[in-house]
Amino acid sequence: MSGLDIEAGEESSSSNLLGPRFFTWRSEDGLTLAGVHWLVSNHSNQLPMLCLPGLSRNTRDFDAIARHLQQSGVAVYALDYRGRGRSDWDPKWENYTIAVEGTDIDAAISHLKLERFALLGTSRGGLHAMAMAHRYDKTRMPAVILNDIGPDIPLASLLRIRDSIGQKMRFESWDHLTNHLKAGLGAQFLALDQADWLRFSHQLASERDGHVVLDYDPALRHQLDGLEDHDIFPDLWPVFDGLKDRKLLILRGQHSDLLSEETLTRMIERHTDTDSLTIPAEGHAPLLWDNYSQQAITRLLKSSAD
Repeated sequence: MSGLDIEAGEESSSSNLLGPRFFTWRSEDGLTLAGVHWLVSNHSNQLPMLCLPGLSRNTRDFDAIARHLQQSGVAVYALDYRGRGRSDWDPKWENYTIAVEGTDIDAAISHLKLERFALLGTSRGGLHAMAMAHRYDKTRMPAVILNDIGPDIPLASLLRIRDSIGQKMRFESWDHLTNHLKAGLGAQFLALDQADWLRFSHQLASERDGHVVLDYDPALRHQLDGLEDHDIFPDLWPVFDGLKDRKLLILRGQHSDLLSEETLTRMIERHTDTDSLTIPAEGHAPLLWDNYSQQAITRLLKSSAD
């Protein structure tokens, strides 16, 4: 397969909105990687947005914000990293790294012919955003949204992720997965009702062989196998500083254990063109279903369109 392989979507009931369309591209080492785009049928001069998910997450996390932005004429693209979502799993788990994924992202941008774009990065996607600021100047990437991620990540949060990722992948039913999520994340997401937890579950998993299965390669856990209680997280502040010359929006979940209030304050002090928003009653990472975050992202894109 070369270039893009596009699966056509259907136009929605709104006059200028198209349903999500799936596409694939090839990695340098031959994997078929997948993404989604939400296009607008009418010509728009709005800055398109590229979305990058968290460590074990996928493009479905961006459906709500993408559909909201479509109404403002913004085309949205989202990528599944190798080993996640619709993308191929890598037979070498050692390739599940920021560096290798960065090469995959660059290949997708090239295939999509994105000459200029805003970037929304959730958690790991935000780490990619910081790194990409050193590869794409502000003419190409004038605006960035960091969703619950910063240059200083508490070790306790990484240990929590280490102890959970890839451990339980299959569930008997959607109710079983929903209950599992509530048990692990209920203290961070206080306002979700049962329907919301079920909606959240459908973003993370799909039905296979009579079970509900999380949509990522459990071998991802090996990237955190060597993490110990006494480890020191690398200094990412110089990487974050690459964003200083462009517009920045930082979203933080009120109950997040990954982005602290202290780190957020330091990020704002360090970057002169920054807006921030704390999402009430949410943790790591904000779901982007709420009007507050959607409107903040819309404002940033409008201010960066020219």
